[in-house]
Amino acid sequence: MKRFVLFITLALLLLGAAIVQAQSPVELRITWYNDGTEGEALRTALDQFEAANPGITVVIDDIGYGDPNVYHSTIQAQVEAGDPPDLARVNNVALFVGSYLDLRPLVANVDYWETNFSEQVLNSLRAGAEDTGIYGFPLQFTITAPFINRTLFEQAGIEVPSDSNPEVTWDEWAAVTKEVADATETPYAIAYEPRGQRFWGFAISEGGMWFDAEGNFTADSPGFRTAAEKLVAWNQTGISDPAIWANLPDGPNLARDQFINGQVVFLYSGSFAVGGLASAIGDTFDWSAIPNPSGPGGSTGSPGGSLLVGFAETKHPAEVAKLFDFLTQADVLGEFSVKSSFLPGHLGLAQQGLDFTANAEILNALSAEIPKLDEQAYRLQYSQYAFTYNRPIDNRLSQVIAGELTLDDAVAAIQKDVDDAIAATQTQ
Repeated sequence: MKRFVLFITLALLLLGAAIVQAQSPVELRITWYNDGTEGEALRTALDQFEAANPGITVVIDDIGYGDPNVYHSTIQAQVEAGDPPDLARVNNVALFVGSYLDLRPLVANVDYWETNFSEQVLNSLRAGAEDTGIYGFPLQFTITAPFINRTLFEQAGIEVPSDSNPEVTWDEWAAVTKEVADATETPYAIAYEPRGQRFWGFAISEGGMWFDAEGNFTADSPGFRTAAEKLVAWNQTGISDPAIWANLPDGPNLARDQFINGQVVFLYSGSFAVGGLASAIGDTFDWSAIPNPSGPGGSTGSPGGSLLVGFAETKHPAEVAKLFDFLTQADVLGEFSVKSSFLPGHLGLAQQGLDFTANAEILNALSAEIPKLDEQAYRLQYSQYAFTYNRPIDNRLSQVIAGELTLDDAVAAIQKDVDDAIAATQTQ
């Protein structure tokens, strides 16, 4: 009898401990930065998650993004110290490959992930071809694409070519926008934001190959040269304003200002600019997003944005996975995208479109470009050397436009700049 009582007592004690443990509150922390209202949108989603999961709270640690290197190095230091956040918003994803939490054995439906998130994005978080893990998803997606001033087309009495045929070449756009500019006495036809990332898709569409057979970056391909020659010619013949590329830090703002002020027909920018453009333009003129121009290499913009990832050393992997399952639901992610005015990285949502509260037609037109993205564009964006590739393209093309370098010299200089920068990181 005593043994039975003792057994019951121990069982009750163990049950009580289990209940206490099960009821112990769990706090998850997300390292974060804000571009706009997405922090508020995330908080709304997290409040819903907490209401559905009593005992789990989620804290947003907003450490800012004034310098992307500082932001990511902060996370890197935490990872190296063995004390990473449970989750983090990152865009330089290659920095942390090998440190991510594998969600594959933890999430409710792996097929859902593999159907609704691009394989290229999922691969960007993996350590190699043998790695099949699922480590995160694109919480926010951006894409480069052009905008046009429709009012100027109407005033010129010229049809917008993409309205009847989405596959319009760069040469055709240069010709028709020049015609519109001349007819309406608009100073410039095309404003192209001076950023290497904006140039990736242009070069690919012209048949450019950014990687050689061994997977190494290469600046020297016929497609790159063709795209660069066209960009230079536009600036030399008055189709574009060379001041945009002469002022690299402020170049994107100058290009956007020209579009806002009705001084250019066609702006090459991207989804990240929509909110600012819409606010500044108001009802001054009618404008829209159009498909990326076509060429022998197809039609593609460049992806961007940020991913939400978990870290392997979290003390709460099950709860992290539960949060991922919640945030990736189509209705939750759709609401986040609508509230933040970000394009959805969820392919199903991108294809069906969303009821954005503002600029819905423009944002959904940009979303429709996501399935067209070229594999090279993903490789560039999610490489650990993405920023390393960009800056030499900016700098050297600006020198060609200014007449300081030949294109041959610029191609060689871009390659040397990239190779030297990569070598420097490997010796640190």
